[in-house]
Amino acid sequence: MTRVLVVEDDPQLVRALKINLQARKFEVVEAPDGGSALRLAAARKPDVIVLDLGLPDMDGVDVIKNVRGWSRVPILVLSARHTSEDKIRALDAGADDYVTKPFSMDELLARLRAAARRQEPAGSSPANEVSVVATDEFTVDLAAKKVYRGERTVRLTPTEWHLLEILITHPGRLITQSRLLLEVWGPSYAENTNYLRVYMAQLRRKLEPDPSHPRYLITEPGMGYRFEP
Repeated sequence: MTRVLVVEDDPQLVRALKINLQARKFEVVEAPDGGSALRLAAARKPDVIVLDLGLPDMDGVDVIKNVRGWSRVPILVLSARHTSEDKIRALDAGADDYVTKPFSMDELLARLRAAARRQEPAGSSPANEVSVVATDEFTVDLAAKKVYRGERTVRLTPTEWHLLEILITHPGRLITQSRLLLEVWGPSYAENTNYLRVYMAQLRRKLEPDPSHPRYLITEPGMGYRFEP
């Protein structure tokens, strides 16, 4: 049974989430504030954390940063904060997904199931230790730093490779524009989002079956990109 830690200080919302999650065979653990969330995350080892950012004792972003210091558990933010800046802060801190209130319960459950599927089984290797990533269209050999489409080698520039490597070693996770710019080009290029658009377009032309309707290298407008295996 998938264990979900719900970190939320609104009792009515917690009750609604608990009813819907338990009806779908999730085990629910409740935390009304950040301190208890951190204690329960360590003690109960949830498979997914659903986290509000507006907690009574600390900001939810600080909870994310603390958890990321020792765990890769998927974190789905559920918050009334809806600006791009709030979303980017949470995602840069280590959140895997972001849903704004008010929300559709069906959408939340679908995102939660997706997060649970991405959770690694105990004892498995982290994503960045996987040596080969294969899709229906292309294969990436991380150790050899090579990409193939069928038997043909796809030639990537060093910058294209660096972008692709970051995305595919975090499957299903949104990587923000600011993080990609920092890791690939450095801090002086933090505002050059046009660089990302150009290089992502080049990667799609080389790897996607239909670059105008990407299947694997997905854009989240105004926020960043994700690799969907």
